[in-house]
Formats: sequence, C-alpha cells, structure tokens
Amino acid sequence: MVGQESAEALALEALAYILAREDLLSSFLAATGAGGAELRAGAGDPVFLAAVLDHLLGDDALVMGFAAEAGLPPLAVVEARSALPGGDLPNWT
Repeated sequence: MVGQESAEALALEALAYILAREDLLSSFLAATGAGGAELRAGAGDPVFLAAVLDHLLGDDALVMGFAAEAGLPPLAVVEARSALPGGDLPNWT
C-alpha cells in the first residue's frame, strides 16, 4: 500500500514528465483548463496531483512512457492514484 506522501511525490514526477513535453503539456492543459498559476498552485494540492495521475491513466502509452522514464512498474501509477483523494472511488468506465 502506497502512502499519500509517496503518491504525491510520484504525481509530482508525473507532472514534471508532462511539463517537459510540449505535446503532453498542451493536451493536459486542454483537458484540465489549467494555466500557469494553477500548475504552480496545483503542485502542492493532492486533488490536483490526483488529476495529473488521472490524465496519465487515461492513456496506456502515457503510463508506459512515464513509468519507463521513472524506472517504475506501470502499476505504481495506479497504486499512487489510489492513495490520493478520490482514489478509493470505483472506476465505472
């Protein structure tokens, strides 16, 4: 079981991964409606960090790419998401 602090750290890594790639950043900004101020403020907000992981988890290729770069198994992203706010809710999709 991943703790919230570890999950937040992984989500921050995922945010950095997204920010470093223009195509991923534009997709993330379009999906979330976030801007520069929200990105900065969101880095300390567990709900925003959950949204970062939700965005990654919406595309298998994103999860695999991030996990490979971070040296983590892809399941680590799922486990981290479950430790953040809303992660205990069932996924109906």
